[in-house]
Amino acid sequence: DRKGRPYTLVDLNRAGVPLLEIVTEPDFRSSEEVRAYAEGLRSILRYLGVNSGDMQKGVLRIEPNISLRPAVAAGLQPAPLGTRVEVKNLNSFRALERAVAYQIQRQAELLEAGKAVQQVTLGWDEAKEVTVVQRVKEGEDDYRYFPEPDLPPLAVEAGWIAQIRASLPELPYARFLRLREQYDLSDYTAKLLVEEKAIADYFEQAVTAEPSLPAKSIANWISGELFGLMNQAGVDATELKVPPEALAGLVNLVSQGQINQDTARKVLAEMFASGEGAEEIVIKRGLGQVSDVEAIARMVKAVLAEYPNEAAAYLSGKTGVANFLFGQVMKKAQGKANPQIVWRELELQLTEINAD
Repeated sequence: DRKGRPYTLVDLNRAGVPLLEIVTEPDFRSSEEVRAYAEGLRSILRYLGVNSGDMQKGVLRIEPNISLRPAVAAGLQPAPLGTRVEVKNLNSFRALERAVAYQIQRQAELLEAGKAVQQVTLGWDEAKEVTVVQRVKEGEDDYRYFPEPDLPPLAVEAGWIAQIRASLPELPYARFLRLREQYDLSDYTAKLLVEEKAIADYFEQAVTAEPSLPAKSIANWISGELFGLMNQAGVDATELKVPPEALAGLVNLVSQGQINQDTARKVLAEMFASGEGAEEIVIKRGLGQVSDVEAIARMVKAVLAEYPNEAAAYLSGKTGVANFLFGQVMKKAQGKANPQIVWRELELQLTEINAD
């Protein structure tokens, strides 16, 4: 203090916040399994509203114990696990996977060299990607466990467990299976959507808003363009200015041919920033797709006249030039021409030139 006397401060940062510790059996055989389990566990905690799962903020930490045992032939009794080490306070799945992999390799090298593994508490050095010793443990007593006299006995009755189980929401893996089957999604897309409950809810609300649309299209817009905007802005699903119904409306405009994919991406970016609806933005900015065949045919004709060498190169077998010609037509149309009609007209007029 001001008089130079020593003192101790008590950090009350987490006072009143319950601590939940989940301990597993030693059931994992690789760093990949450990990471998959941890990601699945975090997803369940989020779905149940138990924990936000934000590891960077310290609300979730993972502390793996790693030990090895000699490999044995199939059918033989496995040897007991060896001395274990514990890596403390890992705050990302990447760090978890790498720390476990590092310790597996390190312990294997020690044991193969005839050396002993020391029971220690470790930290993870992210920059060097190595574990570092924090504390040496001599045995179980070194953990300094002691009974808490003020905690009353807790009786966990089977009926209570059954009641809680019956009240659980649809959990991530069950939802993954259902979305994959119900909406014919790929494993990759279904996994992305169910990772956060709010995103899975968003997807299903968007599908409900426009049931005539293919659910795959909505899923692709969410997992592609929308996720890209969210990552760039650093926002989550709870902060979105684009309601699920509005996203479905945008996808519907594309499906009906009122705007093309490139225009839709620009519209979504504006929706994301302003919260305006897709149709409102399209009308206000005059972004409606040009599907007039005669108008597009005139633009294609003008481009082929402007770039005769490129047209000749295409007809001589350099088919990649078609992308350049397509781009020039879209440039003339200010990006608003119907791409399918542009390609069709290009092919038609190039064929006519070749016939001449």
